[in-house]
Amino acid sequence: MMDLLLLVLLLVAPAHTWLSLEDWGSGRVDGSVGEFGQCVCNVFLPDTSFPADRVEQMQTSSNQLSVEIKLHISKVSSLKVQLVILLGQLSNLTARVENLESGPDKYIKLEFELLRIELREFEALVMQLKTSLNSSLPAFESLFIEIRNMSLIVDQLESYDRSNLEVIRIEFAKLQRKLEKCQDDKEDYSNAQIGSCKHGGILRIGKPVVSQLNADLNGGFKYGGWGKDSKPLPGSENMLWYYGYTDTLVTKITRYSDYYKLIMRQAFKTHELYVRYQYDWQGTGNNYIVRENTLYYQFRSTFSMAKFNMTSLTVQNKVIPKASTRFSYHYSANQNLDFAADESGLWVMYATEESNGNLVLGRINEETFEVERVWQTSEYKQSITNAFMICGVLYATRSVDTQTEEIFYTYDTNKNEESHVSIRFEKFQDFYVYLDYNPADQKLYMYNNGYYVYYNVKFKAA
Repeated sequence: MMDLLLLVLLLVAPAHTWLSLEDWGSGRVDGSVGEFGQCVCNVFLPDTSFPADRVEQMQTSSNQLSVEIKLHISKVSSLKVQLVILLGQLSNLTARVENLESGPDKYIKLEFELLRIELREFEALVMQLKTSLNSSLPAFESLFIEIRNMSLIVDQLESYDRSNLEVIRIEFAKLQRKLEKCQDDKEDYSNAQIGSCKHGGILRIGKPVVSQLNADLNGGFKYGGWGKDSKPLPGSENMLWYYGYTDTLVTKITRYSDYYKLIMRQAFKTHELYVRYQYDWQGTGNNYIVRENTLYYQFRSTFSMAKFNMTSLTVQNKVIPKASTRFSYHYSANQNLDFAADESGLWVMYATEESNGNLVLGRINEETFEVERVWQTSEYKQSITNAFMICGVLYATRSVDTQTEEIFYTYDTNKNEESHVSIRFEKFQDFYVYLDYNPADQKLYMYNNGYYVYYNVKFKAA
């Protein structure tokens, strides 16, 4: 009886009073003979209680840690992108400083101040990146040293330019004007007043005048255009506009109050042609113009001509009957509608299937925004690099070589006559996508490989 009682007591006793540390978590029954010959059983039961609260706490901590890690990874990825952009900008700045060092002919007015502004912006971005990473890596110190060295080089170059090269440039400009005057004295040219058509057409095109790289300071923005309003509103006579991009998509238009503001990249107003969930007025191609504060361009969503009024912020588009998307200019795709303005009004050039791809010229009624009359030419549009209008006469260009462009064809809508001519002019660089005449100042505006370029035009005597 005693043995049975002992066995029961052993069975109901708390297991942890018998369990050694090494046996914790596993069950076991041991039997042995006691001092007085009785049977002794030792029963070891595992602790079945599970620390759920500790596991929950560990899971919460793990989740918080995972979120923090993801945030840090995202931050590092963002900073990595910024660093890549900064390194690209630094490379661009370095190339431009080297370009300035390479010779006097590379100097461009106001370029020094632009470089200083960009260096200051770059230094601020590097400081922001360093603070964000909370880092004192040698790479950052190296960047700061390089920025300081570039600033010193710019200061030295500007000092040298002020004392020597600016004088040379002024004298060279005087000499160039004298040479042009000698050439004008030998030629029968017209000094027709702006807005007048009392001349015999183009005599010659002057040398290219290169302002500078586009306002985005991006050499990759090879597609775009720039110029003045061909019929400016009162008070906007000095206004200029610009747009550039890596392809032929037209997403916005930026205006500048005058030439100095354009060069200094101080925009007066930027108009977006696309706002997500609100409107999509984007265009395509490069042959757009601004007239009476209205952008005339090729609409993208429906192939048509469009006008964006920058005063009322409204858009209107009209389909041109029979106009085709198959015939672009030689230099670039999507130049299916080419807008032009001259002393006699607003024009659009395109091609049709009926014309077998030959250039068609249409005059636009500015009040109804309709093509009110068309003229058929004999020139295949894809053989033409660009075209523009002066006093109702169409001038078409083609490439001669990498440095020379030629006006080779004209169509006079006043007489319904076409002719082949040869008026050659120099290109700043081989590739260009935009060329338009502006009757407000009698200049040809070219967007050449990302650069602002313009030409003075000389006319024959009537």
